[in-house]
Amino acid sequence: MSITYPEARLDVRYSEPGVEPTSWRETLDLLETAELFWLTTVRADGRPHVTPVVAVWHDDAMYFTTASIEQKMRNLEHSGKVAVTTGNNLWTKGLDIVVEGTAAEITAPEALPGIVGAFDAKYGAHNSWSLELVDDVAQVAGHPAVVFRIEPAKVLAFGKEPHAQTGYRFAGASSQRSASS
Repeated sequence: MSITYPEARLDVRYSEPGVEPTSWRETLDLLETAELFWLTTVRADGRPHVTPVVAVWHDDAMYFTTASIEQKMRNLEHSGKVAVTTGNNLWTKGLDIVVEGTAAEITAPEALPGIVGAFDAKYGAHNSWSLELVDDVAQVAGHPAVVFRIEPAKVLAFGKEPHAQTGYRFAGASSQRSASS
């Protein structure tokens, strides 16, 4: 698996003088280790809907699940445009991240084992919330789950010590990205 390192661009309008952009490695570390994310979807009437989700960063994208009866699923049937955030509620410490992109349902059964493995590696198998694969169907707590991939279009990192806003842009298709170390 390759890791994509997009170019980091500091937005000097919202950053302290002389600060460096947050590295993609630091941003990626938080995306890989954060336990809770906030997913924003758009209702059919245009109103936002925000809900906490567990998610994993895997193969240069964010993955999350939902049940077919949930509000976020109904919203995603209307529009795949989403934002996912994580970080903390402190003003002077830490890093906050926003991932903007389009969520697409994973329908290929052969893609699910790797995603389930990523969830298990991060959150542990057989806990109160565990993504499992049963007869090629994703399940959470014995109930069918719909798995989504968010292909990032833009990622923002908001550093707090000192304050810095860093943006990362993605080409769109994974095949168009270049991997480096």
